[in-house]
Amino acid sequence: MPAALGGGGLDHVTMVLVDKELGKTSYGLHYLVARPSNILQECTGAQVEEYLLPTIRGERVECLAMSEPDAGSDLRSMKCRAVRDGDEYVINGSKHFISHADVADYVILFAATSQDENGRGQITSFLVDMGTSGFDVSPGYRSVSHRGYNNSILSFDDCRVPATAILGEEGRGFEVANRWLGSTRLQVAATCVGRAERALSLATEWAATRTQFGQKIGKFQGVSFKLADMSTRLAAAELLTLRAAWSVDQGNHDDAEIAQANLYASEMLAFVTDEAIQVFGGMGLMDELPLERMWRDARVERIWDGTSEIQRHIISRAMLRRHGG
Repeated sequence: MPAALGGGGLDHVTMVLVDKELGKTSYGLHYLVARPSNILQECTGAQVEEYLLPTIRGERVECLAMSEPDAGSDLRSMKCRAVRDGDEYVINGSKHFISHADVADYVILFAATSQDENGRGQITSFLVDMGTSGFDVSPGYRSVSHRGYNNSILSFDDCRVPATAILGEEGRGFEVANRWLGSTRLQVAATCVGRAERALSLATEWAATRTQFGQKIGKFQGVSFKLADMSTRLAAAELLTLRAAWSVDQGNHDDAEIAQANLYASEMLAFVTDEAIQVFGGMGLMDELPLERMWRDARVERIWDGTSEIQRHIISRAMLRRHGG
């Protein structure tokens, strides 16, 4: 968040370095030092004092609701609707996989307010306080990944909010969401780099000290080559992530560069954690070590904030556009 609003005013490269260090621990710690969603910079009028500034000061906590049972990667197919009724909107529908909703004070909700000529939803974002009549939060699913916090299911049953609850402009929620996704995809990439660094460090130390067949296991090429491959992929992921962050700081917000960093870093983390466990052998799967958690946590990185397939779509689409396709 900009310093003028009371935020830290950090650039994207600095935030990547912070997220990389936090990534060496878990998203449980990440949440304790969570930052407000940059979507809140769309706040205007009374929203600034009611939502934006208190959230920056840490007095209020937000969560963000996009995903639905029938609308994951395809946000425009969402069925949660907000229908204008005088000076209010009536919201009906549900959201799931919503992180931190059980501790949030309000939700940044994305709902369809109209349809285009192809029947696709025109999305609008709303600020909805917890406890609003017709709005219910219930426990979500138990996940194999990231157990340091909960996900929730949000249900809206004739939930009424004033028209002043719109964040940004009506029908422009998709553009707002994409601006948020860019920064979160960078965060995912940086977190993956940090976690892979720790996994590789653990595996390297083990290979340098563990003795089998009369010598340190790192002497065997079956192990040492794993370390070399892990190190090389990690270095490439870090450079891609720093390049994308630097480009944003130069005023060149390149979705394809961010997607490359997210794609490569998340797939790199899956490779590194799996190979690190292989270096440790059976002990790597025991919860006495953090590797089994890192391995489990790595799986979701290729799904949330845009699946690997979505990242590849963004990258290839940019390539084709540059050649008139």
